[in-house]
Amino acid sequence: MDLYFNDEHRMLQDMVREFAENEVAPVAEQLDKDERFPTEIVSQMGELGLMGMPFPEEYGGAEMDTVAYTIAVEELAKVDSSVAITMAAHTSLGTNPIYLFGTPEQKEKYLPKLTSAEYLGCFGLTEPEAGSDAGGTKTVAIAEGDDFIINGSKNFITNAGFAGTCVLTARTDMNAKGSQGISVFLVETNTPGFHIGKPEKKMGWRASDTRPLTFDNMRVSKKTLLGPLHDGFIQMMTALQGGRISVAALSLGLAQAAFNAAVKYTTERDAFGQKIHRFQGVSMPLADIATEIEAARHLIYYAAWLKDQGKNIVKEAAMAKLFASELAVKATQLAVQVHGGYGYIKEFPVERYFRDAKILTIGEGTSEVQKLVIMKQILSSLS
Repeated sequence: MDLYFNDEHRMLQDMVREFAENEVAPVAEQLDKDERFPTEIVSQMGELGLMGMPFPEEYGGAEMDTVAYTIAVEELAKVDSSVAITMAAHTSLGTNPIYLFGTPEQKEKYLPKLTSAEYLGCFGLTEPEAGSDAGGTKTVAIAEGDDFIINGSKNFITNAGFAGTCVLTARTDMNAKGSQGISVFLVETNTPGFHIGKPEKKMGWRASDTRPLTFDNMRVSKKTLLGPLHDGFIQMMTALQGGRISVAALSLGLAQAAFNAAVKYTTERDAFGQKIHRFQGVSMPLADIATEIEAARHLIYYAAWLKDQGKNIVKEAAMAKLFASELAVKATQLAVQVHGGYGYIKEFPVERYFRDAKILTIGEGTSEVQKLVIMKQILSSLS
């Protein structure tokens, strides 16, 4: 990683790793079991500056680059995916659109609260009928004087039950088709008409908060418009590029944790008179995963580095997210297999890793969507 890391990055990596091992690891299993949101840990991350890493100091941020942010997500995910996604969704999706597209007044009002973790941010894009087809947004915002009246719903919204702000999409031009005519709003979650549903019961990420949202004649000022009117789809796709790096980093951390657990077990478990790592049927698949982890690491940090250089990262972010998320599934599945029957019981963390992995191939754009994005970028470069 010397290609991408400087001394500041290495110091950050040591700090986050120590925090994850000392503060998160001892409670991760219980948080998962209880399906309990890690409120205390989020507060600690706010105090450490982890909830506002990429944002300027004038807004309370740490003013660190994308590589640094990626390091933090990876290190947290090595211990607990729920904690990692809480931080990542808050940063890349709940806060970054405000920094990228907000007015000076919006930034001054909300960013300091978000970077300090006084507020958590959430991102309202997905709807019951608009997941991969994000342009199929059914939520509508009708102009009425100096306000908009918003009606509709969102689902699978990370951090929703604990968020102070929500960046959400709504259709503002009823005559426009597809992804056209969609706008973005920055709304406080205590706004009348903003209804937060019950937490979803999930297979994995059980300590992460995921809920539906409903907007019932929610009246918001036109000052809550985030960025230009009708330009919301492009804004959200821009935000998702950074989000894909986040999920790729989370996938990498989880894959590494599963691999480490599997290797450790192979040095402790005896079968047929020898340690099981001596069997080719065990060692060769692990070697494959080790190789793919290194490949994923370079894909991810290259995309992060490109972003820091101000380059177009649409293809690179999609590739990193696709490869790393599929790898997380493979690595956790292999870790369970290596553990045998023990991998299927909660005494060993690989059971939790396995449950946490699958969502990574779905959230922030499914693997199929990433492939479409990649090929679109490749074909456009030929024209």
